[in-house]
Amino acid sequence: MMSPKQTQTAAEISEIPSTIKHQLEMGIETYWAVGNELRDIDVQGYITCARGSSDHAATFFKYLFETHTGLPVASIGPSVATLYKANLKLDGFAAIAFSQSGSSPDILALLDAAGRGGAKTFSVLNVTDSPLGKIAETILPIHAGPEMAVAATKSFVGMLIASLGMLAGYLKDRSIISTLQLLPDLAQEVINSEKELPMGQISKASSLYCIGRGLNYALACEIALKFKELCHLHAEAYSAAEVLHGPATIAHEKFVTLFIESSGIESASMEAARQNMKSRGATVITLESIPKLTNPSNSHCRIELISPIVQIISFYVFVEKLARRFGFNPDLPTGLEKVTKTF
Repeated sequence: MMSPKQTQTAAEISEIPSTIKHQLEMGIETYWAVGNELRDIDVQGYITCARGSSDHAATFFKYLFETHTGLPVASIGPSVATLYKANLKLDGFAAIAFSQSGSSPDILALLDAAGRGGAKTFSVLNVTDSPLGKIAETILPIHAGPEMAVAATKSFVGMLIASLGMLAGYLKDRSIISTLQLLPDLAQEVINSEKELPMGQISKASSLYCIGRGLNYALACEIALKFKELCHLHAEAYSAAEVLHGPATIAHEKFVTLFIESSGIESASMEAARQNMKSRGATVITLESIPKLTNPSNSHCRIELISPIVQIISFYVFVEKLARRFGFNPDLPTGLEKVTKTF
């Protein structure tokens, strides 16, 4: 087991509440304005380009915008531009890149190709003075500050907030903005909380399924990645529906399934999948959602939109501890670098 001395990863997780506050102060009006622009120019759909945790943020954007605007959001593989050099035809579309560093060559190539194909280009970006920042027509800074640990944490949270700010602007819904203002305190509460997932059960798992639906499917993808890169645990992400189309077959008594709870309309299908996994002998664990707020002054808050953010912060606190319990340095995952350059 590693020394209890604070890791860089833990330090950056602890910064998330203040980072969110700073982001809301500095960036929310930009996100609102971009959302207004997307509506006013009558975008017909979106394409996203990203890798790793940033791609999971793009998945959050996908479910958020498809369910609230009815417009399609598609992830285009960067190799379409880098290897296959396809001439994209994207008139009427917006292309949105998600990136912490803004330096991966394949993301740069895809956003450039999308722009040449007629798309309006945007980047949700931490390092704004980067190659990606120079290619995009519009930058949405996430104001996360330096992120030195290899595993993304606070930058991922910032991308989700930027997506929610864009949606608020698109819908002209100030209730989403007021809901976002609750996040700094909620984030601090969950960081200070002693409640966490059962470390012993997860550490004994042969494999894990991370299961969510809608916005929480994006969290399932991010959680599965963190189990792999920080803890060397094999984990796969599935929606509560997709897992029943075959993958459930291999769930057994040494298998752990982590359900990312939702209190919304997804809850019935999540419960069906949960019971299915239990019947197969798998260990079922739940990452709980935020209880609905009971304060009358918060009656118009869209708590279901920010619950995933609080849930992923809670998980980050847990997985950093789990990595150290296994004897791994969460700051330096084996064979990985902060900026992964792929083509």
